[in-house]
Parts: sequence; structure tokens; C-alpha cells
Amino acid sequence: MAEATPYEEQRRRQVEANKRKLEELQLHHLSAAIREAAAAAKPSLVKKRKARVPLDVADAVMEPVRRSGRLANLPDKPVYREKVPDFGMKIRRTYGSVRRDLTNRVYATDDARSYAISKAEDLEQELDSSFPIFIKPMTQSHVTGGFWLGLPIHFCRKYLPKRDEMITLVDEDDDESDTLYLAMKRGLSAGWRGFAVQQKLVDGDCLVFQLIEQTKFKVYITRASSYYESED
Repeated sequence: MAEATPYEEQRRRQVEANKRKLEELQLHHLSAAIREAAAAAKPSLVKKRKARVPLDVADAVMEPVRRSGRLANLPDKPVYREKVPDFGMKIRRTYGSVRRDLTNRVYATDDARSYAISKAEDLEQELDSSFPIFIKPMTQSHVTGGFWLGLPIHFCRKYLPKRDEMITLVDEDDDESDTLYLAMKRGLSAGWRGFAVQQKLVDGDCLVFQLIEQTKFKVYITRASSYYESED
């Protein structure tokens, strides 16, 4: 066996000296204790799940049982759940109660409709031209069901208010009816139905609107039914 060199011998003695110092300081025991303490203090990453309550158990909690023997025989049990109203059923009942009978609608023929428009154009030529004027033939949506009267866009932009206003309709007997003009939609809403019903307007009739004041129309009516009278 070859003898160790002076360097190797020196290294061996240094290693043995280091081991003796470690034994004296007990560092290996201290490091092991630190690792054990760190492992014990580290929290678990696994989340605990809450136990789910069965539906029948939840119902039992929400609806308490009457303990009194005197009250237990009563027919009605107290229910403490919040009742959410069925708005869909309420709306259906509301619409059903105000549903209109549209079986008596009058449908004008093309000839009767054209006749009423022609008579309205003749009337327009006879009226004072110093007042703005337009002609509006009536359809089913104007005189039944929705009762909405849209007005000519160019007329609204040029002559009518830029915001919602009450507009008065004056018939040929000078009777007045108030209607609500919706500026953004350019039409007559509330009040128009009453005027249409009062004047007994039907599909095919034609109206001449003459703006006699800023928010007042004089309204002339040419009837589609007059076509059949002229035929006779």
C-alpha cells in the first residue's frame, strides 16, 4: 500500500478535526430538530368540504313542526318560506281581462280606400293653404287594437314640437279631444283611441289634418263607406 502524500495526510487530519467540532457542537441534531418543527407547523393544503344537507332535511328545517298537541290537529301548517309571486300568470290574466273583441273589424276594399283618399285630396285643395296640412289614410292599427297614429316624419320635423306635448284635435263639429304627441316616436298615443272611437273611424277612412295652431289640428274625415253610397 503506497504511503499517502503530505497533502493527503494533511487533508485527512483536517476532515477528522472538522468531524470532532461538529460532534462537539451537535449541529446535526439541531438541523434535524428544525426540519421536524417546520414539517409540523406547515398547514395542510387540502380544503375541508362542508357536509351537504339533504333536501328533505332542509325542508324540515324551513317548515318547523308544531309541538303543541292542540295546534297539531289544525288543518293549516305555518309556512315560513318566502313566496315569490308568479308575474307571468298575473300578466296573462291582465291581458286576458282587457282583450278586445276584434271579430267586428271592418276591412275596406281597395276601391273604397282609393275613393276616400281621392275625396280627401279634393278637400285638401279646397282648404286654406296658409295652414300646414297632410292626409292620413286609416288602417287597422290606427282604429283597432293598438290605436297608434304615426304622423309624417317631414311634417313633424318642420311643424310639430321637439318634445312631448298635448295636441288638440278639433272635429268638423268643433268638438275638441286632447291627445299626447310623442316627439321621439312622431305620433299620437294617449287620447287618440278616444277620438277614433268617438268618430267611429274604420279601416279605409281618410283624414285631413290641418294645423291651425302650434298644437291644434282641425281634422276632416272622408269615409270609405261613402264609396258604396256613390255606387248606389
